[in-house]
Amino acid sequence: MKTTVLNDRGLVRLISQTHHKPPVLRGLVDTDEEFEILTELEGQTSTRLVTEREGSSALDRRELVFKRRAQDLKIYGLSHINAAFTYTRLSGNRFNSGDRGAWYCSFDVLTSAEEVGFHRTRELGYIGIFEDEAIYVELLADFIGEFPDLSSDPEHAALNPDPDIGYPEGQAYAAQLRRQGIQGLLYPSVRRRGGRCFVAFDPGIVQNVRPGASWKLTWSGTPHYTVVGQ
Repeated sequence: MKTTVLNDRGLVRLISQTHHKPPVLRGLVDTDEEFEILTELEGQTSTRLVTEREGSSALDRRELVFKRRAQDLKIYGLSHINAAFTYTRLSGNRFNSGDRGAWYCSFDVLTSAEEVGFHRTRELGYIGIFEDEAIYVELLADFIGEFPDLSSDPEHAALNPDPDIGYPEGQAYAAQLRRQGIQGLLYPSVRRRGGRCFVAFDPGIVQNVRPGASWKLTWSGTPHYTVVGQ
């Protein structure tokens, strides 16, 4: 298996702007004390907060970054890291199952846009209406380490563009890597030719998260969409 040394800054993860705004509950109250009460109530149903408090069958709460150091609680991005590993699709994604998430990112924003654009287009296809617009915000992060690299094996079953084929293969492959103690994987983008992606299996290797630019994706009647910086 080919391995590649990674020492790169600013790998790009795109998240919906709705997941990047300040807490929506804060506007409902007048004081920090009241906000804390609402936060406690939210904590009873929030998957991220429940997992931070109790863990899950697939994720030990000690893995989550909020447990690294108490003073890190105020550092930007830690809740985003935890959310990536605690909120999942029921069927999972290419390299994670439905019970444990992962941090997906790429080496350039256009590749990330193609990746999120594919999924949103697929969702619009379910209802047969390709009229939509969505704003995504960059989360930039740094990574250091040596990781397996699927760029030398472009025909690997995990890279099949059909999610019904590629996802089960990728999830099985990622589980095998994790059992070997491997914390991440480099792979060629399935959605953008020439794009490079990285998936972190371990919250602890996602470093120095900070916000970047915003991008608007627009669908105007067809599955084809435009990407414009905000």
